[in-house]
Amino acid sequence: MARVVQKFGGTSVADVECIRKAAKKAKAEVDAGNEVAVVVSAMAGVTDQLVGYVGAMSPIYDACEYDVVVSSGEQVTAGLMAMALQDIGVQARSWLGWQLPIRTDNSHSRARIKTIDSSEVDLRLKAGEVAVMPGFQGITENERVTTLGRGGSDTSAVALAAAINADRCDIYTDVDGVYTCDPRIVLKAQKLDRITYEEMLEMASQGAKVLQTRSVEMAMNHGVRLYVRSTFTDSDGTLVCDEDEILENQVVSGIAYSRDEAKITLVQVPDRPGVAAAIFGPLADENVNVDMIVQSTAADGALTDITFTVAKIDCHRAEQMLGDLQKQIGFESVIADSDVVKVSVIGVGMRSHAGVAQLMFKTLSEKGINLQVISTSEIKVSVLIAEEYAELALRALHTAYGLDAD
Repeated sequence: MARVVQKFGGTSVADVECIRKAAKKAKAEVDAGNEVAVVVSAMAGVTDQLVGYVGAMSPIYDACEYDVVVSSGEQVTAGLMAMALQDIGVQARSWLGWQLPIRTDNSHSRARIKTIDSSEVDLRLKAGEVAVMPGFQGITENERVTTLGRGGSDTSAVALAAAINADRCDIYTDVDGVYTCDPRIVLKAQKLDRITYEEMLEMASQGAKVLQTRSVEMAMNHGVRLYVRSTFTDSDGTLVCDEDEILENQVVSGIAYSRDEAKITLVQVPDRPGVAAAIFGPLADENVNVDMIVQSTAADGALTDITFTVAKIDCHRAEQMLGDLQKQIGFESVIADSDVVKVSVIGVGMRSHAGVAQLMFKTLSEKGINLQVISTSEIKVSVLIAEEYAELALRALHTAYGLDAD
């Protein structure tokens, strides 16, 4: 007997019929003799609709009340899922975030989970009852409802799995696993049987949409084994696990890309101590996240150009902020470019194999693709290129690293 957490995303519970199909997945685990907890997202499109209601009511809104409104979508799904399970003969009940409770900090709309009291749920699971919980929500010490931010239901599921010592956490979505690259672009992409937490974390942070970054990080920290599965097929999916569970790692496991990038270049910046802090400090204060950074120094060492990337949504705001700092810092101009894409080659095998970056640079060079910015980590090489070359780059790299399906 195993203890299993199943999480169903928005497309898996898009309507009543989809919820019935998802309930059958839970029943199959119960019939196999397992203890089952289910975490659900809001039905497809519902959260956007609720956010729209908030915006229509007040452009400047109370964050506490925002959370009350947008968390209601998951509550509806949880109730319907419990009904669907009961309808097919499975003992089940719903548990809202405040009923466990799931305690979070006070950061409304982007709260972080502090503790989960799973004692009562633990007793119910042992008695054979399926616990159905809405993802994405919690409650503060002051008894106010909070939400965990976009994609927070994945985090809810992993946190619950850690709290109840589940043997695994199954993330059900509209894809049947984690692929070596986006199969909509690279037709020869392969589904991975296993991938390490570190690789999955890098792929999620570099643009892969299969899992939410926070959930992977939490799973790695607490040793929660994740399975990415499809609600609509019975395939095994992809196991996200510790590196020790994979006998031999490929040098490169996958190639990810992100179109959510913008490049900003500061031209002729005085090359003196404190300049970097003067540039990036105000950006950090305004929650503008900076990713790749490159600095090039002129021959005389007096001036330098600094290039970095931010999220595309933050580009205009960052450009305005830096324009306001131009006289104070003393640089010549700001150049922004949002027609770029970041391509990343990822694999834990890079730790013990040389030449991974060189092959990436050579492959892109042969396709006439210029590299605008380069950054590396222990298991990742990322480059920034013109957006028009994104699909060509992905296909070429996928072939170069031997990832194409036969």
